[in-house]
Amino acid sequence: MELRQLRYFLTVVEEANFTRAAVVLHVAQPGVSAQVRRLERELGQRLLDRSGRSVTVTEAGAAVLPYARAALAAVDGMRQTADEFTGLLRGRVTIGLVSGAATHEYDMASVLADFHDAHPHVEIALTEDASDRMLASVREGRLDIALAGLTDGAPPQGVTWQLVIDEPLAALVAVDDPLARHAEPGRTVPLAALADRPLISLPRGTGLRAVLERACARAGFAPRVAFEAAAPDLLVQLAVRGLGVAVFPAPGAEAAAARGLRVVRFEEPCPRGRIGLVWRSDGPASPAARAFLARLRVALPPCEDTAATGDIAAVAGIGDGEEGPARVSTPLRNQREHNGS
Repeated sequence: MELRQLRYFLTVVEEANFTRAAVVLHVAQPGVSAQVRRLERELGQRLLDRSGRSVTVTEAGAAVLPYARAALAAVDGMRQTADEFTGLLRGRVTIGLVSGAATHEYDMASVLADFHDAHPHVEIALTEDASDRMLASVREGRLDIALAGLTDGAPPQGVTWQLVIDEPLAALVAVDDPLARHAEPGRTVPLAALADRPLISLPRGTGLRAVLERACARAGFAPRVAFEAAAPDLLVQLAVRGLGVAVFPAPGAEAAAARGLRVVRFEEPCPRGRIGLVWRSDGPASPAARAFLARLRVALPPCEDTAATGDIAAVAGIGDGEEGPARVSTPLRNQREHNGS
């Protein structure tokens, strides 16, 4: 049995496809298939079901999978321990971002570049996804760290978070929308004002959508989402053209007016948009991931009790929340000065 056979098997399981696994592994697809078949012959069991459109694990494959992961983790641990004697940090860090987070307030490119400059032998993998899938990936060890929308008042089982954004949600409407007359300072509307209105929201699986649906249910109606998209700026454009009411974390009124929108605040209890830095409760497995988490926790300090304002495109992508005190985080745009790198 060879380590590459275990690695190929594990990658095929994660990608659910031999061709995609070959791309990730930077090898030819026939080579991946051949090595997995050799592993199956050696174990005397069929590990993968290739009959469907996606490759899935068999019962035997599911039983073997934890041991394959443990074997590869042990080898990586040996390399990392040896590297620690030379002060060299190696390994791979997998990071997830909620859709829209890598804009403006989150200068993730600078954070990643700074870390790469300090640790050039660490491979960094970045993906953008819905919050529920990222939280599951963190729990299962497929992601080391995620910047994800948070729905509940307590972290999901198996993960720890650091809350970095907490803002009230608001309705963004075109200037000629009937709700626009309520966009004056100090005025609010009940959430029930959205009943039977076409709504514009991020897709299911995002924290903001989950919070919107929960809040509407508490208000006694089901939201009628007419438009949904993962790109926050597209949703803002749809609201500008009067195609519905966009529900997002409330931006500054001036920024909304510059885009042709009006901000209508909700009565209390107001649903909130929250984003947190999330990692496994027992900590990331590798030294590289732990080092990157430490840097992110400096770059994204816990949010403070300050008024929440900002550019629409910057806040529209944040994930979700429940009722709670208004909070906002320190932006990352000054990351290089903040961490001294």
